[in-house]
Amino acid sequence: MTTIRITVGDQTITAQLADNPTAQDLASQLPLTLTIRDFNRVEKIAALPRPLTTDGVPSGDDPDINDIGYYAPSNDLVFYYGDVGYFNGIVRIGQASGQDIDLIEQQQDGTQVTIERA
Repeated sequence: MTTIRITVGDQTITAQLADNPTAQDLASQLPLTLTIRDFNRVEKIAALPRPLTTDGVPSGDDPDINDIGYYAPSNDLVFYYGDVGYFNGIVRIGQASGQDIDLIEQQQDGTQVTIERA
């Protein structure tokens, strides 16, 4: 598995990317600086510069809190801090360590995050 570092301001969290084609495609784009915004008070989303592959992954998923996902219909990277349920188009691509996703949850819309290999 690939370990990534997500930096917000002067704070950093780590996450593990899943062993699937979508996560590997994200890793090939790193480093990235993305702008996040809240969506439905359960997730923070950020538009990616290009779509990720969804070949060889399930057509949908029910992510857990602390998961990192890809929502194919809107080409967004997603940080889940609440329960969203099952949706077609969601691919789980990683998980933040411990309760670290709290750092992302607390950010205002428009905050930039940098994601890079650890």
